[in-house]
Amino acid sequence: MSARVKQPVLGILGGGQLARMLALAAAPLGVKVLVVDTAADACAGQVAPLRIADWTDFAALEKFAADVDVVTFDFENVPADTAHWLAERAAVFPNPRALAVAQDRLAEKTLFRECGLQTPAFEPVDTREGLDRALATIGAPSILKTRRLGYDGKGQFRIKQLSDADAAWNALGANAHGLILEAFVPFERELSVLAVRTRDGDFRIWPLTQNWHTEGVLSLSLAPAPDVGALQSRAEALARTLAERLDYVGVFALELFVKDGQLLGNEMAPRVHNSGHWTIEGAVTSQFENHVRAVLGLPLGDTSARGFSAMFNWIGELPDATPVLSTVDGHWHDYGKQSRPGRKVGHATVCAQDANVLAERVGDIARALKREEQAAPGIGALSG
Repeated sequence: MSARVKQPVLGILGGGQLARMLALAAAPLGVKVLVVDTAADACAGQVAPLRIADWTDFAALEKFAADVDVVTFDFENVPADTAHWLAERAAVFPNPRALAVAQDRLAEKTLFRECGLQTPAFEPVDTREGLDRALATIGAPSILKTRRLGYDGKGQFRIKQLSDADAAWNALGANAHGLILEAFVPFERELSVLAVRTRDGDFRIWPLTQNWHTEGVLSLSLAPAPDVGALQSRAEALARTLAERLDYVGVFALELFVKDGQLLGNEMAPRVHNSGHWTIEGAVTSQFENHVRAVLGLPLGDTSARGFSAMFNWIGELPDATPVLSTVDGHWHDYGKQSRPGRKVGHATVCAQDANVLAERVGDIARALKREEQAAPGIGALSG
């Protein structure tokens, strides 16, 4: 009898729900997972070994690097210096350069334009006088954002008219990492493209996903996005160019605006992404499994959709699971987190082979949970 091959160990920096779902996807592949987080109650610790360490605790990180075969990320705000330090001691995917670019909105949008992806107009802002100069170029309405450490609508101030400049500066001007002013885009809809690339350059994408947000946080996703036409191939070409420019390995997401039939780049997430959660049940291979495959050098799985899927994002607290669990092809995901305003605590995905059937199922769940407003945009898109 031949000896069993040693199981590879995937190290994940960050222990939130994304690490949790990566660990659940890794287990059937025979991959062990080791998670590092600064919080003792990180929810990934419920399904995988968890070590508690600060991102500058290099003694703990040295041992972590020695105990894993590959390091990846649960979120993009791990300090780039920590990622570079680890890359000298272990294989790190995606690479620290990709992480650093995605951490800085100015660097990110500059790269988008270099790769042929247009963006809303933007200007760097470092001083109160600099904000006035940027507003003179971009005008209002516009959005002042922190260049770093902003996500889910955090670190942003909408300037509706030029007289809002003082309030915007008072809200964000003390940020040590600088700001960026972006033109407000009255976009027609928001899409995301999830892509994955391997170490040897194999590249695949999932169907485009259409997303709706509430107060800056994802509320509902629909996949495949309806009526995208040539936007699918355009998004694939842009994502491929970005991935090759960054020598990217793993899954990433591009958040895109559609305006006058053209794609505009909003943000890049160098990790598995909220808008791709539908792939767990709705695609042949989920974003989580393909990320594990890519960073460990395994062949990628098929990214085709199995049918039509809608994903509800649960924010703050979980609703009653019964309407979802009572629905044909309804799937419930509890992240094991304590309830807290604004916190992502779970999601539910509903699938069907027919768009009209999916609209009925989504509508039934929304009415049962008294969340008709959350589901209405998706139902309209399915029925349109």
